[in-house]
Amino acid sequence: MTDALRRLVVDLAATSKNWALTPAGEERIRAEAPSGWEVAVVRAPTSSDGDGPQGASREAVTLVAEAEAYFGFGVTADLLAAARRLRWVHSAAAGVGNVLKSGIADTDILLTNAAGIHAIPMAEFIIGGLLHFMRGLDVAIDQQRRGEWSKAFFVADDSPLRELGDTRVLILGTGGIGQATATRLSSLGATCIGVRRRPELGVPPGFSSVVGSEALDAELGSAQVLVLAAPLTGGTTRLMTRARLERLPPGAIVVNVARGALMDEEAIADLLEDGRLRGAVLDVFNEEPLSPHSRLWRLRSALVVPHVSPVSPGRFWPRSLDLFLDNWRRYASGQPLRNLVDKHAGY
Repeated sequence: MTDALRRLVVDLAATSKNWALTPAGEERIRAEAPSGWEVAVVRAPTSSDGDGPQGASREAVTLVAEAEAYFGFGVTADLLAAARRLRWVHSAAAGVGNVLKSGIADTDILLTNAAGIHAIPMAEFIIGGLLHFMRGLDVAIDQQRRGEWSKAFFVADDSPLRELGDTRVLILGTGGIGQATATRLSSLGATCIGVRRRPELGVPPGFSSVVGSEALDAELGSAQVLVLAAPLTGGTTRLMTRARLERLPPGAIVVNVARGALMDEEAIADLLEDGRLRGAVLDVFNEEPLSPHSRLWRLRSALVVPHVSPVSPGRFWPRSLDLFLDNWRRYASGQPLRNLVDKHAGY
């Protein structure tokens, strides 16, 4: 590398091929590089799971030593230790839990993330999961497997079937995912209440109102649906305790697409087993993969999905690169960055 060139390291060879940077994506990064930059691409595999890898490849550690910018699935402590000139990290993941464990919060390195990139497929997943229980598809699937033609569950006086338009939805997190979900649900008639850390910032599209976290307990009692779409931070870890989950009205549905650590997983299993909740749509868990011994696997009222709600083949990389390349141009010209992470708040 010459002194005149600034280096970007691209570390996106994910072992999960759906998330690996495509050849077309690499070509686009090279073609749209700002003047005076070179691109160094790491070929060694890395992890895209969760908030990114726990450690970096030897190749990435070597290449990042002279890098000013790094584009990967987060950044790790070993990379940070080797990066003598690093000034900006852009994560292709939305969560930054592993990134913050690297020690980056104690530096002046800028950190941006992919928040909002997954909003559309995740919002559609949430709606699909809700309809699974609200229209009794869980029961229909069981009956189909038994070859049983019965309308009893669906037409019973106490049938739990309901329409989205008659539903009060409490959404924890009003960022990209929360907004995309609220916009779609409200267009179908649902009333969406948002919970955000700073309600003074206003009411985003799709929400009828927002409240602060101090009002969470009061709102749970009337929430027929609870959607967890907030980042994992010190303030949200184990936020949904057993006591809070028990505040939900009988027959409520819980959706978690955020992180498993936001919620008491054992309490959810208990409430489902007892019939207190109509269902739980769970894409994230305290430990992944979910243990084969977990009760959740065997509960019809639990829809267990292996952390794939963001998957949208053919759409992720165009959206992700639109964001990254816009930010790269902004960084190179000294303009404010999009998705700048507050490294102390955790998102």
